Amino acid sequence: MKAIICISVLFFATLALAAEDYCYKDVVEACKTTTKKSVTALNCTAKYGAIDNLQSKLQRYVNHHFIRSFEYLLMATHFANYEKNREGFEKLFRGFSDNKWHEAIELIKYITKRGGEMNFNELSEGIRDEDKEEQDFELLELSSVAKALDIEKKLALEAFQIHEDASRKMNGFHDPEVSSHIEHEFVHKQRDIVRKLAGYTTDLSELLNGPDASLSLYLFDEYLQKQ
Repeated sequence: MKAIICISVLFFATLALAAEDYCYKDVVEACKTTTKKSVTALNCTAKYGAIDNLQSKLQRYVNHHFIRSFEYLLMATHFANYEKNREGFEKLFRGFSDNKWHEAIELIKYITKRGGEMNFNELSEGIRDEDKEEQDFELLELSSVAKALDIEKKLALEAFQIHEDASRKMNGFHDPEVSSHIEHEFVHKQRDIVRKLAGYTTDLSELLNGPDASLSLYLFDEYLQKQ
């Protein structure tokens, strides 16, 4: 039975494309022994490239997305109450909240696909500093959009940093697969979101300086409902 297991493991191990033959060597050594434990304790993981050096940054990015998701949710519920009753703004921020949550889940899946694991305690110093400050998410319409713009720019710059680290052509960091994933799944999306929020901020500023700010704000909220 052990011989069958060894032959099967050897067959699949030789099919794996790895930078170094750690898995194959482990299998060969395991098949030379007589203990069952040595067959299961193989270095045949999905890890390759620089995932070990980039994993903490990816974990941090996941956790930041979760935090921003909750912040957007607080902003959405503020505009959904009976006093504010801004259904358009509520829809805008709830959509951002859902998207950030979804992106975090998908990035966790990506980390595990690359052989990594998730650490929910990994946070940047910037986020830790924000937690020490008093936060207010019950904002006026223009202020809320401006805050969202700042949030999205921070996430975009963080994606740039991960991409830069993964693109370093030096031992232990170069991982074009990670940089490609970040570019296609985050960088391009952030560009569009930042542009949209910047436009909203400019439009709201002009509308609120107009002759009938209340009506303009109402119509802008109606516009957001249709998006």
